[in-house]
Amino acid sequence: METKKHIKKALLALVMAVALVGAGYGMSSAVKTADHSAAAAAKTSDIPMVPANFSELAEKVRPGVVNIQVVKTVKNAGFGVPFPFKSPFGDFFGPFSGENPHQMPMQQGVGSGFVISSDGYILTNNHVVDDANQIRIKLADGKEYDAKVVGRDPKTDLALLKAEGVSGLHALQLGDSDSLKVGNWVVAIGSPFGLEQTVTAGIVSAKGRVIGSGPYDNFIQTDASINPGNSGGPLLNTEGQVVGINTAIFSQSGGNVGIGFAIPVNMAKEVVPQLEEKGHVTRGWLGVGIQEITPELAKSFGLKDDKGALVSQIVKGGPADKGGIETGDVIVEFDGKNVSDANDLPRMVAPLPVGKTVPVKVVRGGNVLDREVKIGQLEEQKEEVASATTRKPLGMSVQNITPEIAKGLGLKSETGILVARVVPGSPAAKADIRSGDVIQQVNKKPVKDVEDFKQQIENAKDQETILLLIQRGENTLFAALTLAKG
Repeated sequence: METKKHIKKALLALVMAVALVGAGYGMSSAVKTADHSAAAAAKTSDIPMVPANFSELAEKVRPGVVNIQVVKTVKNAGFGVPFPFKSPFGDFFGPFSGENPHQMPMQQGVGSGFVISSDGYILTNNHVVDDANQIRIKLADGKEYDAKVVGRDPKTDLALLKAEGVSGLHALQLGDSDSLKVGNWVVAIGSPFGLEQTVTAGIVSAKGRVIGSGPYDNFIQTDASINPGNSGGPLLNTEGQVVGINTAIFSQSGGNVGIGFAIPVNMAKEVVPQLEEKGHVTRGWLGVGIQEITPELAKSFGLKDDKGALVSQIVKGGPADKGGIETGDVIVEFDGKNVSDANDLPRMVAPLPVGKTVPVKVVRGGNVLDREVKIGQLEEQKEEVASATTRKPLGMSVQNITPEIAKGLGLKSETGILVARVVPGSPAAKADIRSGDVIQQVNKKPVKDVEDFKQQIENAKDQETILLLIQRGENTLFAALTLAKG
């Protein structure tokens, strides 16, 4: 019996010890326990608490959020951003029957926007009001007004409206999108699926997203529910300040899957004054074609890393040309700011005033060179293009360019060789080499004809990659081909 009592006491002591450890005490002293608890409390206090609710914020800002109803002429079948990015506005269009079958069909749409000044200026997405024949806004209190487009900027998908005959509207405060951090709480308000004044909440999932919608992509990604009809509505921080303009969703079904995108409000701040004053945006122009630097391209150019924007084309007589920048240069710094990749450069150039002279650092042949360029004005036909980079080689047939071929293809000269066919799945196909491309250089050496091309490829057979300069239409770009082994 005595032995059983000892066993029971031992088991009870063991259970108590385990319980104490589970509670965070263990066998440590009271002083250590207090220190540990204080440290844990301090660490916890550094983590922002989940808001109890967003009712006060919603009540404060909803009077400044508007529902936008438009009627527009259908010029083609289908609206919105190509799959997988879907325009939040496109799903609301349906046929509008008219008596005259020869008239262009009309469609009705619903979007969102928000008031930025008490005298009726409203910010929304360009795709919400593009080609609109009639625009009408509806406030949270149910009042409706006609509105007109003051200015539009397709490149950033922003539009400025003016409600007619109104005053004393509730304007929302614009915040600072640069201060946003991944993980911050945000609130979206709009008219998803036509349901006005819908409030959803989530966090900032990422910043600086490039989704291929234009040259100035710099989206805020959020998991706050955004659906068709939210386009143009505000994305707000917990202080009720606008930090973004909801504009796109990633969806294969057309509904929310937890991935939405908003234009940073700081970008809108740069655009709105020009839209109000001129109705359009004037942007700086550098006069270059650029592309991303892949590991293969970095190796071909002898770069230490893939940072910077590779210049694949120079516009003759443009700012870059006059400033001494050449095709094959890698722009690593512009106007005192580091250029991490090709997507950075257009956003740096665009807001600069025409005529401003800025310093530029380029890498050429392993050396860092300082240059200066005088910013020009971007015209529609001079838009900078961030070309898709290519990867790996051969598996293609080529031919010499005859005068007849040059004339038929609209080529300005007969230099280089023509890519006649690319074998699907081959290294050349994987490199995005296409039929109709003109190969102008191999490893920075001009290509005279097919025999010259074959000889240069043969000379480079021991290299892992070969650098090609190709012409495609009006553009030129580099391709780094990884040679097939065997």
